[in-house]
Amino acid sequence: MALYYDAATVLGTDLQVGSLKSRVYDGSLSLQSKPAHLYALISETAKYDTFLSEVINNAGILALEPKLTPILCLLLTHDHLFSKGGIAASSTHHLRQAIERHKARLQAELTKARLRRKCATIEELKTLLASQKPPAFRSQPRWVRINTLKSSLDHEFSTTFKDYRTDASIAEVIASPSSAKVLTIDPNIPNLLAIPPDTNLTATHAYVEGAIILQDKASCFPAYLLSGEHDEQQEMGHCIDGCAAPGNKTSHLAAICLENGRDDIKVFACERDGRRSRILQDMMKKSGAERVTVLAKQDFLALSPNDSRFSDVTHLLLDPSCSGSGIVGREDIPSLTLPTAGKVEKAGVSQLASPTSKPKKRKRGNFQEDKPVVPAETKDAAPVEEVRDTSHDPVRLQKLSSLQTRIVEHALSFPNAVRVTYSTCSVHIEENELVVARILSSANAKGWRLLRREEQADGLRSWKHRGVELTSQVAIEDPKSLELWSRLSEADREACIRCHPEGEEGTMGFFVCCFIREEEVAPTLDAPDTESASISIHDEDSWEGFDE
Repeated sequence: MALYYDAATVLGTDLQVGSLKSRVYDGSLSLQSKPAHLYALISETAKYDTFLSEVINNAGILALEPKLTPILCLLLTHDHLFSKGGIAASSTHHLRQAIERHKARLQAELTKARLRRKCATIEELKTLLASQKPPAFRSQPRWVRINTLKSSLDHEFSTTFKDYRTDASIAEVIASPSSAKVLTIDPNIPNLLAIPPDTNLTATHAYVEGAIILQDKASCFPAYLLSGEHDEQQEMGHCIDGCAAPGNKTSHLAAICLENGRDDIKVFACERDGRRSRILQDMMKKSGAERVTVLAKQDFLALSPNDSRFSDVTHLLLDPSCSGSGIVGREDIPSLTLPTAGKVEKAGVSQLASPTSKPKKRKRGNFQEDKPVVPAETKDAAPVEEVRDTSHDPVRLQKLSSLQTRIVEHALSFPNAVRVTYSTCSVHIEENELVVARILSSANAKGWRLLRREEQADGLRSWKHRGVELTSQVAIEDPKSLELWSRLSEADREACIRCHPEGEEGTMGFFVCCFIREEEVAPTLDAPDTESASISIHDEDSWEGFDE
């Protein structure tokens, strides 16, 4: 029964931020159910909420069962009528009994409602209801990476996506309902697909087994940029992901290594937070990334570059905490039509409640009468997903950029490092080009430079969005920052890759570049002061669930 209480908690929690996926993985809610089961129950119930409320209201259950809240009644009725396994609770549980006492009435109202819609079967009814559900606006498709550690593009085309048309444009995919079987094969990142934004794959065999991973296109850039072309990959040593949880970029890097026959490469993944470390370990297991060694509760800034374990590390991937100003919220916390404690007139059915009774449309976070007690957030709770915050707070951005600079400089101090990628999901120049300029001002003398556009892997070389130039829309008022900016050459800005939120490519806002050491110069960069490393690299909310 915990599944239904947990679902009510997720829907009723008054959080101002976070997607549905981030909420079901949020440790501060002390949920007992498996996140995948929670997500499936909520998203499936949301598909049929108006119809289910009609059936419940016409059966008059809430008036007869005062212990049932509207949200619990909706969730339980969904599983009673539509789930093959029925209600996931003991047959003696009082809430299950509260529904099953009225199973004849519910079945009768279901049959009448189905026949009114001229549907011969339940499956035909569900298809009709899903097609009639108005889609929420999306500026992004649902991005799906084929996990080549467990599957292949050809295999998924013959199974998970066997009925899909593969020649759709991004614009068509974004505009399509979840019932549409259309997809786009991404031209920039291998083994990446775009499908309609409301498509739910969490119940598919491929998702459950880790053969497909929901990961934003922009989030796939760092591992691909770090690994380079095939010939360059043959020169790779071991790798470190310095800010790894939840692990999508980490597993992507491991997959790229294996695709190119480099099963000898080790990948070390750092995660400072205890709970996020466990999530990272689970993700590596689920994705089949056995080559990844998770350094649990390990702050990257406290990692010694001279540790013998890392003597063969040549490539480092860094995606540190940032403002999250580039994240496009999926807005997938459903707004449900809830049943009422009496009959309502629906599709010609007589009304027993007051003539003005209607199903109640509740906004997200407005289930106060249904909200179970939620414990206060603890110190160990994993932060929730970053959400887009386009506000420009110079003090906050300065603190973030200082931390980001320290993390990159620490990576450059590893003795045999030759490639380091730096990425953020921020649109702010302070966290992107200015961080790069600050690092280059000292790193150039040590043999480090940016990987030029013409040197990047083919799919990224052709990406048109590059480091921004100063315009009337992009200005730097601080004289020191302006002087720092002026040190970046046009080639440096071209070496930086940007993705724009809500752009025609369907990505979130993102920035990534790659530092390379082209000379065999003994590193003289000092490792950052580990005393200051007590500042968490996850100070900002950086939880993205399993859908980066």
